[in-house]
Amino acid sequence: MFGESKREQLERRLDHKLNATSDGIDMDVPAKVVSSETVYTGRIFHVDDMRIALTDKGGEEHEISRQVLRHAPCVVMLVHDMSNDRYLIEREYRAGSDMFAYGLPAGLMDEGEDVLDAALRELGEETGVVPDCDAMGVDYVGDFYSSEGMTDELAHIMVLHLGPFKHEPRHFDPDEHVESAWIPWSDLAATRITSSNSMIAIQHEALHRLLAKNSDKDKPTLFS
Repeated sequence: MFGESKREQLERRLDHKLNATSDGIDMDVPAKVVSSETVYTGRIFHVDDMRIALTDKGGEEHEISRQVLRHAPCVVMLVHDMSNDRYLIEREYRAGSDMFAYGLPAGLMDEGEDVLDAALRELGEETGVVPDCDAMGVDYVGDFYSSEGMTDELAHIMVLHLGPFKHEPRHFDPDEHVESAWIPWSDLAATRITSSNSMIAIQHEALHRLLAKNSDKDKPTLFS
């Protein structure tokens, strides 16, 4: 249709094809929250017990029950030192996997905080790396829900291509313990990363490096 973007046109075609497999629920009608009760409140998240109404093609509503973990958005960044073609990797304890896990710099956003400001703040706090923002390229990978079936946590994922930068003292929360080091791409690509958000950033960069290699470029540059 006139005025539609390519993505909107694609989604309209997909919806038409998927509607043919419907079990009766009309997925063109938005779901409606019937009730929501907070059943747990913790330090960084709370859990809502919800009743949701889905409308069928005859107009009748059908209620379902869902529990949603409410969590602040976060930033995840793959940090690339272009001068030496190396990347930052971290290690810290992750309770969900019960392991000292390898991963990328990441952290929660403060309320109302700009995404890039949050990324640079977390980078400085966790690693002490402070980039020259006038000589830094930002490749926004996208915004992804960590697990959209159970939480509203939205991860803003990016690759930061650094020119000059300096090191300053790190600033951890009292219960935060993080190690960080620069490693070559070959080591990063071979490292066992268990965080899906980190892997999205790494796979995104892997595609760009492959494109750069196939374009006869010696090393990655700032990507638009």
